Amino acid sequence: MTDTAPAALPISRFPVPSLDEMPEDIRDRLLKVQEKSGFIPNVFVVLARRPDEFRAFFAYHDALMDKPGNLTKAEREMIVVATSNLNQCQYCVVAHGAILRIRAKNPLIADQVAINYRKADITERQRAMLDFAMKVSFEAYAVEEADFATLAAHGFTEEDAWDIAGIASFFGLSNRMANVTRMRPNDEFYTLGR
Repeated sequence: MTDTAPAALPISRFPVPSLDEMPEDIRDRLLKVQEKSGFIPNVFVVLARRPDEFRAFFAYHDALMDKPGNLTKAEREMIVVATSNLNQCQYCVVAHGAILRIRAKNPLIADQVAINYRKADITERQRAMLDFAMKVSFEAYAVEEADFATLAAHGFTEEDAWDIAGIASFFGLSNRMANVTRMRPNDEFYTLGR
């Protein structure tokens, strides 16, 4: 019996480019992320194989996730974690769970939201937000005025409803691509914020 480490698993079922094969703007973005976080999240490397789609994906991601507004950055991450769990997206639950733990300054919140947000230690306002996000994710055809009224009763504006729907919808795309590509979460995500 040998005591060797298992071979590293690939981060994607598709070939991924090396940094020196990437267009300069994409390589620069990845190096900035690496400088800030200490590693390059695999999503950047996997999506870099198609530069135009990479740029479009991250432009929309940033427009949804980094903007000022009535939703906190932690609440935006809650939407990602809850909807990604029901889409069975390991990458997004693990990666955005780490970001949620950091932004919420709570080492337990990501696991609670991913497993069952209805039992998580969150506010009634946040629960209403996640109820709406889940409906957008799985029954968008059934969204009706009563759903907007419920959000309004919890202090959400029409713009907030748009943001919640946009995040849930965008990460539906992200979850599906992560699953199809067999995108592997970086090991570093598992311990961040704990």
